[in-house]
Parts: sequence; C-alpha cells; structure tokens
Amino acid sequence: MTSVLYDTPGPRAKRRNVIFSVVFFVLLALFLWWIWRAMDDKKQLEWSLWEPFTTSQAWTTYLLPGLGDTLKGAALSMAIALPLGALFGISRLSDHRWVRGISGTVVEFFRAIPVLLLMLFANEFYVRYTDISSEQRPLYAVVTGLVLYNASVLAEIVRAGILSLPKGQSEAALAVGLRKSQVMTYVLLPQAVTAMLPAIVSQLVVIVKDTALGGVMLGFTELLNSRSTLAANYANVIPSFIVVAVIYIVLNFILTSFASWLEGRLRRSKKSTGAVLGTDDVDDINAGEVGGTAATGARGA
Repeated sequence: MTSVLYDTPGPRAKRRNVIFSVVFFVLLALFLWWIWRAMDDKKQLEWSLWEPFTTSQAWTTYLLPGLGDTLKGAALSMAIALPLGALFGISRLSDHRWVRGISGTVVEFFRAIPVLLLMLFANEFYVRYTDISSEQRPLYAVVTGLVLYNASVLAEIVRAGILSLPKGQSEAALAVGLRKSQVMTYVLLPQAVTAMLPAIVSQLVVIVKDTALGGVMLGFTELLNSRSTLAANYANVIPSFIVVAVIYIVLNFILTSFASWLEGRLRRSKKSTGAVLGTDDVDDINAGEVGGTAATGARGA
C-alpha cells in the first residue's frame, strides 16, 4: 500500500526497523551504564552528596530563591520582548519606506550582537549613567540584554508568520472594504498566531535559559548562580548540576506543554479558522469604530 507521503514499509523494512530500534536501545543502555560506572568510580553517587537535596535548607536557601530570580528575569523579558517584537515585526511590513528602514535597521543590529555582549553593555551603562543600586543592577542588565536581542528575533518570527499566509487573505479583506490596519488586526494576525506559536515558544525557552548568562558574568542570583553557592557549601558539584538541569527541563516542559495546549485551543477557536469576513462583518467593524470615534469626540466636546 502506498500513501501520499511515503510507501508503507513491507516485511523486510519492518524487520529492519525493529533491528535498528533494538540496536539503538542497547547502545543507549550501554551509554547510561558507562555514565553510571564513571560517576560511581569518582564517588559521585555517594548518599552524602545527594542528601542535601532531601532537606529544606538547600531548597529554601539556594535553589528556590534562584529559581524565583530566574522566573522574574524571564517573565519581565517575555512581557517586554513580545509586544516590542510584534511592533517591529509589523513595522517591517509597513508601506512607508522610512518605517521599514528604521525597523529593519534596529532588528538587524540587535539580532547580530551576542546577547551576552548586550548584557555587559547594559550593565556598564547602568553603572555609569544611572542610580540603580548594585543589588538590582544585574537584573536590569539581564532583562535589557534579553529584551533587545529576543525582541529582534521575535520581530522576524512575526514578520515571517504574517508573510506565510496566502496573499489572497489580505486581498480579499481589502476587496470588501477593510482598511490596512483592520486587515492586520482582524484577518492576518489571528491566523498568523497559530503559525508563529511554535517558533515563539522556542524563543521563550531560550529566554529562560539565557538568564544563566547573567548569573555567570554579572552575578545575577538566578538558578545556576545559586547552584554554585550550594555546591561550594556542600561540595557536590556534579549532583548540583544534575538537579539544576532537571529543574530547567521541568520548567521548559511546562512552558512547551502550555504552548501546545494554547495552540490547539487557538486552532479550534473561531479566530483561527481563517474565515473571510463578509460585507456585514465589515459594516459592523466600521460602524463600531465610527461610533467609538463619535463618542470620543462627543466626550471631548
């Protein structure tokens, strides 16, 4: 039997796939066994090195405060970078050349600079030209660097998501009387969101992980920085790295799982069906906007 995308594997192909799977899992088991033996030889599996993670002191003193700062820095960066990236992404599609030129220059400039360099530059700027306290300065520097870099990347994601839609969508909306701002708001963006969501979530995961750069270079007390203090006190470097890695995995899994749920919900919603607006819908939109403008003018009068 042959499908549209591929040929259904026959008996020989099925046996070959089973053999490959068995070989893969055997090699994986051998690799895990080798890691286990190496850690055991270096005495990294002794209970004394893992016992601190069963007590509340290691969590309340080091890991949870560090996780809180990681989430704070990532949340602030996401909250600022997402709308800023959307603004620059839409601006790059403007009909005005000067708007496209300014937006494109800003996006390409900050996208070309390493995020760590942006953090270091922001930190030096805050040291020399602001009165931000030394305790808060690392947070400001990390958020500034993450926002500048990731907003430029998100701008390209937004632009690509909008351009991926069929050109007939905007042409049909313009044909029934919608203005360009209404086409973007009511037609293009609702459909593009579902197409952009996987790439946006991938970039949000990058934001969460890049907060660790501020901990290494600027002394930002995020999760990885707190781990180094914990490891210095308990002399359990490898176990602390493993525990922190598991925390990052769980955190990013929660983020991607929520995004998958949200993507499915958006695809099932009315706004993501891609239905073309009719003349009645356009009249309602324009009437609502005219009414709102009139009401505003009446209040102003």
